[in-house]
This record gives sequence, structure tokens and C-alpha cells, in this order.
Amino acid sequence: MNPKNHWENIYLNNPPEKLGWYSPSLRTSLEWIRSLEMNRDARIIDVGGGASFLVDDLIRLGYSSVSVLDISENALSLARERLGEKAEQVTWMVRDVTRADLPLQGYELWHDRAVFHFLTREDEQKKYLDNLNTSLVPGGYLIIAVFAPEAPPKCSGLPVQRYAAEDLVKVIGQDFELIRHQKELHVTPGGVEQMYLYCLFRKLQ
Repeated sequence: MNPKNHWENIYLNNPPEKLGWYSPSLRTSLEWIRSLEMNRDARIIDVGGGASFLVDDLIRLGYSSVSVLDISENALSLARERLGEKAEQVTWMVRDVTRADLPLQGYELWHDRAVFHFLTREDEQKKYLDNLNTSLVPGGYLIIAVFAPEAPPKCSGLPVQRYAAEDLVKVIGQDFELIRHQKELHVTPGGVEQMYLYCLFRKLQ
């Protein structure tokens, strides 16, 4: 299965509010971002942001250097249309994060809700982590949300890798320090319960 075709079709054939990961506000992500007290010009990338409302909230809070990366052009088009003129304040990237050419130490915060857990092969995970390591500045932050062990084994018809906090710490690697973590129950528009694990890491070097 071609991943890009899969996600383009998902967003082409379904309204965003009917998709399993839909949430009108990523409250945990926003709470954690605000707690970091970064400058409003801090460089933030939302990996797999798609049609998420996180970018809307970041702009509303005054963050002026936000990038949104997603494999699906259809997903990003939905977000751009929703934002209207404000979309010009955002850098939009139609790319696969495992193949994207990202700027060296280009970001102070890397946010990912529900991308990494779709990477079930070790080679995919390594490419993702290589990009994370090279594009995040020393002292920068990673906020990542993945399926917890209690979550279903699939999402959107694809298998996912589920993680306990200690498992994710090992995968992310020794260059990152775990600052906080928590579980959060997400209920899809169709009523399916999905337990997420949210983790906040700081890059040590």
C-alpha cells in the first residue's frame, strides 16, 4: 500500500470531523506548549498536522514561526482553507516525514500526535528519528502522542505500534530526557475508545 495514496484518499473521501483522530482542540498539547514558556517566535513544527486545529490555536496564541508537515496535500488544503488569510503565516510542507529534507537544527519544538505509531518497521522509525535528531536544536522539545498498550492494534485500517512510556523512552534514545508523560483517553467520532500516551522530552545535545 502506498502511504501517500492511502492518506490522500482518507482526506478526500471523509470530512475531518468524522476521522478517528479528530479533536476540536488538542488541549494537552496546548497546555504543555504553553508551560514551556517559549518565545512567541520559537520555531515549531507539527509533524502529521494534517487538518488538525493545533495550528489555529498556535496562531491565536501569537506563535509566529509555525510549520505544518503532512504526507497528504488534501489534509493541508483543508487546514489552509479553514485559516483563510492567516494560512499565509504558516509554512506548509507536503512531505513524508521519513523522507523529508528538513533544516539542520531548524526547530525548537517538534510536535507529533499520531504519526510515529504508524511507523511499525525499524527502518521507518530510524529515518523518522534521524530527522528528529538533526532538525531539533539542543535543548529543544519533543511532544509526542502515540497509542498506549490499551489502544486498538489498528487505526484507519493500518496497524500501529503501541507504546508504554518506558518503551518509548528506549526508542527515542539517550539523547532525550523524558520530562513528563500521561495517558489520555480519546473517543473517536464513531465511539471507539483509543488510549493515547503523551510524552514530553527535552533534547540534551
